[in-house]
Amino acid sequence: MRIRTSILALAICVVPNFSVQHAAAQTWTLPQGTAVTDNGPRTYRFTVDYNTANTRGEILHRQRLIGEYTRGLPGGEVIWKNVTQAEADGPTAPFGAGQKRDFMEGFRYPNDLASTLKPDFFKGFPPTAVFERNLVWDTGMIEVFGQNFFDHLKLNEPYHSSFNQDVNMPGVGVFRNHDVVLEWVGRSQRNGQDCAVIKYEAFFNPLQIANGGMTLNGRSDYWGEIWVSLATRQIEYGTLRESVVGELKLPGQDATQIINVLRVGSFEPTFESATGK
Repeated sequence: MRIRTSILALAICVVPNFSVQHAAAQTWTLPQGTAVTDNGPRTYRFTVDYNTANTRGEILHRQRLIGEYTRGLPGGEVIWKNVTQAEADGPTAPFGAGQKRDFMEGFRYPNDLASTLKPDFFKGFPPTAVFERNLVWDTGMIEVFGQNFFDHLKLNEPYHSSFNQDVNMPGVGVFRNHDVVLEWVGRSQRNGQDCAVIKYEAFFNPLQIANGGMTLNGRSDYWGEIWVSLATRQIEYGTLRESVVGELKLPGQDATQIINVLRVGSFEPTFESATGK
């Protein structure tokens, strides 16, 4: 699919009358007071790669999570299907066959990010299924960042949505969002939709994990971009990058080791959902 992006800086260079172009740019605003339009179910494929490296940047192990997420169900519910996890050693070895996460098949719930942080929300999940929980939390984050801040965003002006906010992840640990910054950076097209492109970032976020006898104390930096339809506020594409650096202590070991985990994710509607077929 083709992407056409309007870049203000390029337009200013091309158009000789700067004042006219500047005035046009000032008219760019996001739709106000509108809600997300769900015209029936819409399915997305979320792919996230975990790259675990040592302090020298040598990739030791890779994991790939893929899941199908459908929103727009009756009652405002969403559902997960076909979630798999594949493994590979080193930087270049091919991934093995994906192992299906049966406990996520048909996992259905109201589309409310806050409810996913309740202690009994993941009661059907194995205690150590952290990556699978991340799929749910990351999807909710992308939707909230992309859909909930139109009334606050102005072109090329950073918006600080939260400061030093602790997120308690039941059975996993505590994450503190140090400073979450959203910025509407331009317009583009995805899947035949005129879109706002929203950048998000949060750096120097303290992180403490205690799960399955493993502990990790460190920090997280995460960032990405979200393409949001101006007509429907549906997410047309999203990216996720996160770097976690910390002291890891494995079960049965006294010594800690420094690790760096880089997560790379893409969130996009399936072909049928994107084209309406």
